[in-house]
Amino acid sequence: MPAHALKNPVAVVGMSCTRFGELWDKDVDDLLVEATLGAVGSVPGLELGDVDAFWLGTMTSGVSGLTLTRPMNIADRPVTRVENMCATGSEAFRNACYAVSSGAYDTVMAVGGEKLKDFGFSGLEMPSVPGDGTPANLSAPAMYSMIVPSYARRYGISEEQVKEAMTHIAWRNHANGALNPRAQFRKGVPKQVIARAPAIAGRLSVFDSSGVADGAAAAVIVRAEDARKYTDRPLYVHALALSAGSATGRNDDRYDYSDLPEVVNSSRVAYEQAGITDPATQISLAEVHDCFTPTELVLMEELGFSARGRAWEDVLAGRYDLGGALPVNPDGGLKSFGHPVGASGLRMLFEMWLQFRGEAGERQVVNPGFGLVQNQGGSPGALVSAVSIVSDRAP
Repeated sequence: MPAHALKNPVAVVGMSCTRFGELWDKDVDDLLVEATLGAVGSVPGLELGDVDAFWLGTMTSGVSGLTLTRPMNIADRPVTRVENMCATGSEAFRNACYAVSSGAYDTVMAVGGEKLKDFGFSGLEMPSVPGDGTPANLSAPAMYSMIVPSYARRYGISEEQVKEAMTHIAWRNHANGALNPRAQFRKGVPKQVIARAPAIAGRLSVFDSSGVADGAAAAVIVRAEDARKYTDRPLYVHALALSAGSATGRNDDRYDYSDLPEVVNSSRVAYEQAGITDPATQISLAEVHDCFTPTELVLMEELGFSARGRAWEDVLAGRYDLGGALPVNPDGGLKSFGHPVGASGLRMLFEMWLQFRGEAGERQVVNPGFGLVQNQGGSPGALVSAVSIVSDRAP
């Protein structure tokens, strides 16, 4: 895989994120308008008309750029709607960054939003794709639950030890979300409550699963050399990587559900772009795709934060807690926010925006160096993974 960093670096100079949750009083138009105008309004002197182009990420809440132009009353502006399953928000951001780096535009926006609760559906509303009937028809919790026995078997530990680490992840992310006014769930949950919750798939309980939510987020992107014309605290982009797998894992008897090779590939490319040789020490904080607690567990190894077979020990030792060596999901993650698909990747980036500006309040990480955002879509064996690396230091 090629690993070319942006030839012309870019930076984020404004961001906004709505509150996430069961927003019955708002439709997708309201959410997109709030996020878009909020991001524009966060940049002194910037007007909506100054934005040259938009990239809109949404999976089920719209089918074209008109999803944004109509509620925003924008005319004669290029708006590209993108979708890449649950990595849609990061895909919008990645493409918007490329457009500025290429020189095609000076000022662009990445906007992501999703309205899921109005479907009356208890999980993600997934588009139906015709097939030949070969793939197993499994729920998302069922597919990700397979990580637990696979990880235990691979590393010679008990499923109870894996479950203990999963319980710690849920406990920590809920504790972080309790500090975040934008989170869907703002209440800490005792470990004994999490551990005793009834199973919904395999060893996964409701506390091991992210919620279903509505929400939106947006970012304003310019050339890095121009960033300080807009703000004295820009967020610089050091790496953008995407890996789409072959989607053959579930049909291959050699596939081990404790492996997420797309995450390994995308992080490797991102580290090469950013010049990172030891992510376990050079990454200061990370926002990762904790759709389920075992997902976050194995991500610690796939991203190179923990040695193989040791993530469960690092989790229990508090390495990834808010006060640990490498805080993970300091904003509460999908566990506390839920997962409005088009918005999640940009919501993760918004936490980086706050952290590197020193505006994260009680969640603030001291003197962060590099921040990593990992956003994925699909399931083990059929995955898309996006990794971005940012900091407050110009490339």
